[in-house]
Amino acid sequence: MVEKAEFSSSLYHPKHWPMWFGVFLMRLTQLLPLSWQMKLGKGLGRLVMKFAGSRTHTARRNLTLCFPEMTPAQREELLIRNFEETGKAIFDTINAWWWSDEKVQQHMSITGQEHVQDTLNAGHGVILFAVHCLPLEMGARIFGQFQPGVGVYRPHNNPVMEYLQVKGRLRSNKGLVSKRDLRQMVRCLRNPDVIWYTADQDFGRSSAVFIPFYAMPDAATITGATTLAKLGKAKVLPFFVERTAGDEGYRIEVMPPLDNFPGENELDDAIRGNQIIETIIDKNRAQYMWLHRRFKTRPDPTDKSVYQ
Repeated sequence: MVEKAEFSSSLYHPKHWPMWFGVFLMRLTQLLPLSWQMKLGKGLGRLVMKFAGSRTHTARRNLTLCFPEMTPAQREELLIRNFEETGKAIFDTINAWWWSDEKVQQHMSITGQEHVQDTLNAGHGVILFAVHCLPLEMGARIFGQFQPGVGVYRPHNNPVMEYLQVKGRLRSNKGLVSKRDLRQMVRCLRNPDVIWYTADQDFGRSSAVFIPFYAMPDAATITGATTLAKLGKAKVLPFFVERTAGDEGYRIEVMPPLDNFPGENELDDAIRGNQIIETIIDKNRAQYMWLHRRFKTRPDPTDKSVYQ
């Protein structure tokens, strides 16, 4: 488990200078009022939508596949809002990594933290069942104000970004575990402790089942929540975060532990998990990460991509 951001003098190599200059600019923006940040983010999001053709196509296609009942105009309106929210998410990450605890507490609200404490007091580990909401980094930082846990993450290929994300995420977590390190996750849950878990992206064919996700009948979905809950003797608690109306702050909601989870088989658990994911996304569809190629893995490898 990673418990400290390791700095190396090699990070000052000239090839990293452009990255450090960008970091300097990012650090400056965390001094701006939140309302200014969100206005800048909204403009950046619209700019990205205009020039990031492939990402725009992916998000538009996801909305079409998931919400065929919506009119094209409604989906296009949701798409524009989603890109605006994506631009704002840049500042969510900046704030999560660099705001002081005092400033975080001035812009946050929490409900349901008692469910976490009750579960830990009963001797069970907590699996926070989250989705890739755009303000998720800030959600973790807020959660860490009352119960630092263990973050599950993917190490970054760029050494500067790896140092920054570890340093930033350790402000709200007591440690970080690679998403491939199942043994360490189980060890943390049996401690007992809190870990983050997401199952709303396409991680390929391995350990996946093809089940409904919104209107798509066959979305590749991992079944790791069942494995973690069984091996870690843990409870699964759905988790939601959003930017509040008017972009005045952030709120998180921790829901009660799921009853009878894990169930009789991992397929039924995964179907139930996707239904919960849909419920969480529906709380604020515009703030979900629709840019991900959620349906890139098809049941038949010879099938044509739904993104072509």
